[in-house]
Amino acid sequence: MYQPELAPLGSLALSALVALLPLVVMFLTLGGLKWKAHWAGLASLLTAIIVAVAAFNMPVGLALLSGAEGAVYGLFPITWIVLTAIWLYQVTVVSGRFEDLRATFGLISDDPRILAILIAFCFGGLMEALAGFGAPVAITGVMLMSIGFSPVRAAMVVLLANTAPVAFGAVGTPIITAGGLTGLDYHTIGAYVGHQSPVLALFVPCLLVLLADGKKGLKQTWPAAVVIGVSFAIAQWLSATYFSTELTDIVASLTALAVGVVFLRFWKPQGGAEALQRMAVERENSKVADAVEPAHVGHAPAGALTTGRIFMALVPYLLVILIFTVAKLVGPVKAFLASTDLKIHWPGLYGNLLKDGEPSTSAIYTFGWLSSPGTLLVITAILVGIIYRVSFKNMVGELWAVMHKMRWSALTIASVLALAYVMNLSGQTTTIGYWVAGIGAAFAFLSPILGWIGTAVTGSDTSANALFATLQQTTANKIGVDEYLLVAANTSGGVVGKMISPQNLAIACSAVGLVGAESLLFRKVVLWSLGLLLVLCILIGLQSTPVLSWMLPVR
Repeated sequence: MYQPELAPLGSLALSALVALLPLVVMFLTLGGLKWKAHWAGLASLLTAIIVAVAAFNMPVGLALLSGAEGAVYGLFPITWIVLTAIWLYQVTVVSGRFEDLRATFGLISDDPRILAILIAFCFGGLMEALAGFGAPVAITGVMLMSIGFSPVRAAMVVLLANTAPVAFGAVGTPIITAGGLTGLDYHTIGAYVGHQSPVLALFVPCLLVLLADGKKGLKQTWPAAVVIGVSFAIAQWLSATYFSTELTDIVASLTALAVGVVFLRFWKPQGGAEALQRMAVERENSKVADAVEPAHVGHAPAGALTTGRIFMALVPYLLVILIFTVAKLVGPVKAFLASTDLKIHWPGLYGNLLKDGEPSTSAIYTFGWLSSPGTLLVITAILVGIIYRVSFKNMVGELWAVMHKMRWSALTIASVLALAYVMNLSGQTTTIGYWVAGIGAAFAFLSPILGWIGTAVTGSDTSANALFATLQQTTANKIGVDEYLLVAANTSGGVVGKMISPQNLAIACSAVGLVGAESLLFRKVVLWSLGLLLVLCILIGLQSTPVLSWMLPVR
């Protein structure tokens, strides 16, 4: 049997520095040595296993079993969700109806910068609210490529856009998880997060345009970016504070999309045609492969874009909204789906891995074969195929093509989740967290960093809260800071760590055909992630003082 020690090397600082080695290897190989993500993930996993055995005294067998459980979790549900999200998109492409969807967005605006905001930020926020776990990155990445973005640019934009909505993603799962682990009211945690993440939402559309088309693009489109960002932020703040944690991102995304559509009826940006030309040149000069190509590309029906065709083009996403809303929010359906989950006590690990003297529940693997967002996306894809009259042969062919394209991404995701499980179950992450928390009251300024680290490693804000929410609560009580503030800070910090997570990088690269270019993408977005993290550290640090404590909700 094994129970992690907080300072196995005698010194907490020394133990934490050694525990950081797998993360150092990850960032060094990915960002410095430019290794492919799956090799970086495997090297970091090997380092984590060595540290777990040699420094944290974890039996070799348990370390390997921990990694195996994490790898399986990486394949299901994470890879399963991404695979099915891309497959759903491919079904729309092979039917020809995706051309109508592109034309539908074109009715709103023909400017690619504006479309990037509407698709990556608003529509992507809706996908994050319903599915999460990489699905919005996969779906919106290929959509941006379809309107003229190069693969690299599309991946960068969707990673940046997939920040502000993440805290309330998957119908509030990260916040609900934090509440369950800490015993705090998750609605109140959500309200606190709703006074942090909207600050990011205010600026994300502007930063998105800056990333998509530089200063000139921002100068030409900033009114729409500001209006959409402000409307999203206000709706997110109001919903999180007064309405529903679970529905916050749904409300915010639909509000921002509706406000954007109305605003664009009265104001038109300049320079859209020139932006398209610049994007065409960039794409032509790109030396990487295009997005996942369907085996058979259908053609949209000839003639004018009628109301009926617009409705048919929106059918896949209306079905996604309907199916996920019913599955996540209708009590009896949600309970039924949850009842089908299989709880597997991981052989050899459960009962031998202890936490506070009891068998650790982390050694219980949940196989949500029916409740998984990936399975719900499969149901959606089959219905879409039937409605669009896509042949069974073509649907299977598209699924096989996507599976082949994702083989290395799947290895990356599996290795990163295996790394996270080894670090977590051996006690490495807890040791790092306690060491960082030792700085006292100043910890409030650094508390988002734990969430950032947790999400960067695992690719999931939910997992980051599972790792550090209780630690944030304990530290807050020790240093005399509002415990809700620091638990919320962990969630908010995680949203900007997601864009540099090897898992999310692999998803983005797989979606737009950049397989093997994760290190390139990492170098292009890491400074954006660090910049947003700095903003959050300052904001939350000041919220712990009288300077900005007035921003926090009244309890």
